[in-house]
Amino acid sequence: MGTEIQFGTSHMGHAPLTRLLLPTLKYTATIALDVRVVFLSSSLHSSAPKEGYFLDNRMKTPMPDISTWTLYGQSKLANIHYCRALAQRNPEIKFVSIHPGLAKTNLGTEFMSGSNFVVSAALKFAMRFTTVDVREGAFNSLWVATNPAAESRVLYYPVGVTGKDSELAKDEKLCEQLWEYTEKELRQYLE
Repeated sequence: MGTEIQFGTSHMGHAPLTRLLLPTLKYTATIALDVRVVFLSSSLHSSAPKEGYFLDNRMKTPMPDISTWTLYGQSKLANIHYCRALAQRNPEIKFVSIHPGLAKTNLGTEFMSGSNFVVSAALKFAMRFTTVDVREGAFNSLWVATNPAAESRVLYYPVGVTGKDSELAKDEKLCEQLWEYTEKELRQYLE
């Protein structure tokens, strides 16, 4: 789609699949009581740009002048907003987003490799005390995917905790802007 890599991978890559699955999800909701889609976001959605998104011509570029953390935050904010926009338009399906927690995976390797030695060493040291193993890191995903108490349009932190959304995540205007941008981009591929 020619989109900035973080946004393309975390949001635009998932949007067409979700759209293509919607008819099946809607049909299933007529014969099953609990149909849900879980969006994997992150607490780092709060590191998105203060205006929310770069939904202009820059989105079609690598944006080398913007930090990786900011671009990652933008993509994770998009997961929350797209989830909420879908839930609003499809109330028969539960759309839920989660922050999985800080699990000990190699995901942070690229982020740390771009840091200087001191920052990288400090991050590695801090991660020893703030991360959980991969098994424990899966708990929130499993809770949201299986617990009847999980509610649509809600962002859950480990395990089943709500109310930690950033102001950006709560912004309905940004949610609608993202929806409109995504629909416009998908139109050329799905219609």
